[in-house]
Amino acid sequence: MSRSLIAPGKYIQGPGSIQEIGTYAAKLGSGALVVGGKTALKLSGEAISKCLGQHKVLCHQEIFTGISSREEIERLKALALDQKSDLIIVVGGGMAIDAGKVVAHDLKVPVIVVPTIATTNAPCSAMSVIYSEQGDLLEYLELDRNPDCVLVDTAYIAQSPAQFLVAGMGDALATYWEADTCTRNGVPHEVTGTTHPTRAALALARLTYDTLIEFGLQAKLAAERKVVTPALEAIVEANTLTSGIGFENLGHAGAHSIHNGLLKANSRERKMHGEIVAFGVLTQLVLEGRAASDIREVQEFCSQVGLPICLADLGIIDPLPSDMSPVAEVACAEGESIHSTWFKVSPPDVEAAIWTADSLGEQYKKERTSLSHS
Repeated sequence: MSRSLIAPGKYIQGPGSIQEIGTYAAKLGSGALVVGGKTALKLSGEAISKCLGQHKVLCHQEIFTGISSREEIERLKALALDQKSDLIIVVGGGMAIDAGKVVAHDLKVPVIVVPTIATTNAPCSAMSVIYSEQGDLLEYLELDRNPDCVLVDTAYIAQSPAQFLVAGMGDALATYWEADTCTRNGVPHEVTGTTHPTRAALALARLTYDTLIEFGLQAKLAAERKVVTPALEAIVEANTLTSGIGFENLGHAGAHSIHNGLLKANSRERKMHGEIVAFGVLTQLVLEGRAASDIREVQEFCSQVGLPICLADLGIIDPLPSDMSPVAEVACAEGESIHSTWFKVSPPDVEAAIWTADSLGEQYKKERTSLSHS
């Protein structure tokens, strides 16, 4: 079986890189529909319009409604056709990016993605999540190709809440561990389903993990101060590029399935995707019988940057023994990525792993508290 690597056409990152958007846009089209949320367009709209104008690219800006729904996608498609746009530029977070990518896919025109937060893998991937207008997940849509250009201005990223960057680290944390699981199982390519991933993809997945461990805390502190540092740059690249390429080429496994199950748990707090995935990673490590040193390293990282390491951190307080049964059932549903594991996984296995990961997290916190008081 052949091997393949899937990635965006171009990736540009750095403070002030928005000033380069005209150069890349002019190579892709002559009239751009720029789509983004109110905050994203307020932040970047004027600079984008000016840069496109300097390169003689026409520009129409449109506010995204907030949900990547079929209705919103059809509205944007109609607008693009009316404006005779031959290029889509989408600015903002995951929902806007997913919608913009589908608009470009359906109209068969290029797309430039300008993320203003480093929270998801959406910017680089050839996949979009479609929701109902009420916000319920409907489908994962595979697109013909990855974005033609991803442009990340880290000055914008630094202005967003630090929690977004940390949640992105939680999602990126799963990349290597899920990739390693899929590789052990010999799972074919996440997108094509017919080819195996390259060694380069696995190396990028491992680089993602190593970057998180090395620079995660520094990047969080920089984000809290809203400044750009080499550590912030490294984590933005890990959250956006290397994690995006890693997951798309190598696949998901237990962490994301456990995330899906935990969405069914009664929680006092609404947590972000990456925050829940982080606890899913710890549960996956327990489920797979990984070394205690690996689990401890992930716990230490999560504790440093503020990611959950136990159920209480997810707002799941004093759960009953029966509360994790439906969580495990959802995590093991047919078609879930947890079945990429190299051995057969059942709901009782997942339930036991959740409880054990929770206990290990509580024990870790007690140890930290004891040390701080000694």
